[in-house]
Amino acid sequence: MRAAIITSSDSGYAGEREDKSGPVIEEMITAAGYEVVSREILPDDFDMLRKRMEEICDESLAELILTTGGTGFSQRDIMPEATAAVCDRMVPGIPEAMRAYSMRFTERAMLSRAASGIRKKTLIVNMPGSPKAVRESLEFILPSLAHGLEILTGEATNCARS
Repeated sequence: MRAAIITSSDSGYAGEREDKSGPVIEEMITAAGYEVVSREILPDDFDMLRKRMEEICDESLAELILTTGGTGFSQRDIMPEATAAVCDRMVPGIPEAMRAYSMRFTERAMLSRAASGIRKKTLIVNMPGSPKAVRESLEFILPSLAHGLEILTGEATNCARS
């Protein structure tokens, strides 16, 4: 499976701050067997984020987009809104599971506004902004993501039905 990574950060885009979460995502998903087709930093700009996610989905560049940053309470944090604007169907269980799992480590996990959804045959998942939270969340969801992506892309061979 192919994956794209988008970091949402005004200061990172301007070169004023090092992106530490994007590399953690890349390291982890590469180790899990994903091919990283792009990793980029964009400003906290609704139209730029929306447009880039649409391009990746509509041009079938990746089956998975993992974003980091832009899910907090700041006026510029608009990644969940950009994600919702791009998606045909929302997948609320993924960010709900990440928040519930992260509550074991910090009560501030409840402040995450992360979203997740599907556009065509691409799954988009908003990850936290900190490298530590990214690592914890991704370790927790990666096994289930693989199965979900197999179903989404039609590659699942044994889907249990309830």
